[in-house]
Amino acid sequence: MNLLSVKKVGMTFSLLAGLTLGMVSSVAAQTLRWAAQNDILTLDPHSQNHATTNNIVGHAYETLVRYDRNYKPEPALATSWSNVNPTTVRFNLRRNVKFQDGSPFTADDVLFSFDRIRQPQSTMAIYVGGVKEIRKVDDYTIDVINETPNPVMLNNFCTFYIMSKAWAVKNKTEKVQDYRNKEETYASRNTNGTGPYVIKEWVPDQRLVMTANKTWWDKPTGNVTDVIYTPIKSDPTRIAALIAGDVDAVTDLPTQDVARLRNTPSLSVLDGPEVRTIFIVMDLGSDELKYGPKGPNPFKDLRVRKALNMSMDRSGIQRSIMRGLSIPAALMVAPGVNGYSEASDKPPAVDVEGAKKLLAEAGYPNGFEFTLDCPNNRYVNDEEVCQALVNMWARIGVKVKLNAMPFTTFAAKFQNMDTSAFLLGWGVATYDALYTLQSIIRTRTKGADGNFNFGKISHPPLDALVDRAKTESDVSVRNRVLKEALELTRDQVLTLPIHHQMRPWAMKKNVTMVHNSNDAPKMMYVTVAK
Repeated sequence: MNLLSVKKVGMTFSLLAGLTLGMVSSVAAQTLRWAAQNDILTLDPHSQNHATTNNIVGHAYETLVRYDRNYKPEPALATSWSNVNPTTVRFNLRRNVKFQDGSPFTADDVLFSFDRIRQPQSTMAIYVGGVKEIRKVDDYTIDVINETPNPVMLNNFCTFYIMSKAWAVKNKTEKVQDYRNKEETYASRNTNGTGPYVIKEWVPDQRLVMTANKTWWDKPTGNVTDVIYTPIKSDPTRIAALIAGDVDAVTDLPTQDVARLRNTPSLSVLDGPEVRTIFIVMDLGSDELKYGPKGPNPFKDLRVRKALNMSMDRSGIQRSIMRGLSIPAALMVAPGVNGYSEASDKPPAVDVEGAKKLLAEAGYPNGFEFTLDCPNNRYVNDEEVCQALVNMWARIGVKVKLNAMPFTTFAAKFQNMDTSAFLLGWGVATYDALYTLQSIIRTRTKGADGNFNFGKISHPPLDALVDRAKTESDVSVRNRVLKEALELTRDQVLTLPIHHQMRPWAMKKNVTMVHNSNDAPKMMYVTVAK
C-alpha cells in the first residue's frame, strides 16, 4: 500500500510510519527522519531545475564551488581558481577524490558534465550560463573560457553538478533524461557522486534513504550518518507525524500550524526567510490560448495583464492564507537577492473598478475564461493561493477554471507548454537577479537564455538589459541594470508576482539544524543529540 492509498482510507500516521518508515523503530541517534511536502522529480543531476531535487541530489553529487554558511562561494571539487585573462578562469581540481563507486575524479568528468548539462532536454543550463568552453590543461587543471566577462560564474557553479564520465558511459546514460516525455534512465534512478551521502534507495512518493559516504574527502560538522526523507503531501498528517515523534524534522510548515508548534514543548521552530517568489506565468506568445477564449490571446494586451494584477489582493492572501508568513510582491526576486529593491517592490493597490475599466477598454467588458494550472503539493498553500486568485479575478468578470495536480504531473505539463497560465515558485539559487531574469523572462533562444521561459515571454528591450547584466563588471552599474530590468518586468506585467515566501522549519528539541534561505537543509550540518 502506498502513501496515497493510506490517506484515502484515512489511516493514522502510525500505520503510515509502519509502512514507509518501518526501519526507524530502532534508529540510533545519528539517524535523521526528515519530512516535507513534495518528493524529488529525478536522480539525474542535470535534468530538472527543481529546488527539492537539487538539494537532495546535491547530497550525493558535488560541484566545483559550493556556498559557505554565509552564501559566499568557497572551494569544493576545485581547490582554487585564478583569472588567466578577463574571460578565462583557471581552476585547480582537488586530488585524491573518489566517486562513490571508487573511480577517481579528474578533469575529464568536468568536461563531460559541462557537455551533458547543456543538452536541450536539460533545464539546468543556467548554471553554466556564459561559459563558451571548458578546456583540459591536465588531469587536475581546467580552463573555463567565458564568452565575455562573467560576474556570476562562481555563483552559478554552486549548482553545476559533476558526474562520472566512466560511470555514465558504462551505464549508457550519457544523455540527460527527457523528463517532460516521461523517460526513465539509469541516471534517473541511480547516483554516483563524490558527495557526503550515498543515496541508497528512492521509492517515489514514499521515501528516500541516504547514508554517509565514508570515503568523502571532507568532514561533516554534524553527526547524522543516515537520513530517511519522507514526502508527506497532507499538511495535517505531516504535522501529526512531527508532534507524535514519528519524524524528527519538517521543513515546510503549514502556516496555520506554526503558532501551535512554537508552543509545543518538545519542538523548536527555526525561523528564516526564503529567497523564493511565487507568481503566475501567462502564455504571452501564442496567438490563441489553448485553454482560454476563442480568438486573440487576451494576455498579449497589457491592459488585461494590468487588470489581473490590480485585482489581486496580496495583503488578503498574506493575512488569511499565509498567516503573515509572506511578503506581498511586485518584483520577481525576494529580499536577499542581489538586485532587489524594497522601494521597487510595491504591488498596486487593489482596484476592482479600475480593473473592470481596463478590461472593457481591451475589448472584454464581460471578462473572459481561462484555465489556471496549479500544483497542490509543492509551495506553501499553493492550491489555496490559486483558489483565492480564482475568486479575486471573478470579481472583475474573469472566469478561471482551477486545475490542481501533484507537482510531478504539473512539471511535465508546463514544460511541454501544455498550459495557458500556471503558478510557479522560483528560488534564486545564485542569490543574483540575473538567474531569474535570464531563466524565466528573457526570450528563449539557446543554452541558458529563456531556459525556463515556459510563458513564451519576449520583450527585446528587456533582453538587452539582461544581456548587459551578464557581462557588466562594474558592480554599481550592473546593479542599476538589474534594478531597471526588474522594474521593466514589473511595469510590463510580464508575470504576476504574488508574494515572497517565509520558511520556518520545526524539529525535535534534540535536533540542531542550520537554516538556509534557499530552503535547502544540508544534512552534513545537522546534529542529533543523544
